[in-house]
Amino acid sequence: MGSVDLWRMRCRAFLFVFYGAAGVLHIAFPAPFVAITPSWVPNAQAVIMLTGLCEIAGAIGLLVPALRRYAGVALAVYAVLVFPANIKHAVDSLSAPGASAWQWSYHAVRLPLQPVLVWLAAFAGGSVSWPLRSKVPGQ
Repeated sequence: MGSVDLWRMRCRAFLFVFYGAAGVLHIAFPAPFVAITPSWVPNAQAVIMLTGLCEIAGAIGLLVPALRRYAGVALAVYAVLVFPANIKHAVDSLSAPGASAWQWSYHAVRLPLQPVLVWLAAFAGGSVSWPLRSKVPGQ
């Protein structure tokens, strides 16, 4: 197994746990996710349930070789589409009176990591290799 393949496998394992857990949380405890959903999203409760199912499906898809590339692309697109909720969460938290250093720290780290999640999903699914390159031609 080459270096790139090993990193893809590690990323798939991480994203399986990350998105699997996030999906379960969206379904089991939707209230915090509904609270950060922008007001222009219709039927937020149903959308949160659907996002949880999509996260679980994407996590499982990363483990199925025939679905891996599709799951990676779907999770990358998903990470882009939920970014407005992440921004709303940050704005709401940080504009509240008495925003703590913990809240500032969380959002200062969380928001810039969203593009990393997009790349991780595309990489884990095999859609991109950058910046890692296989040393063997054709891989």
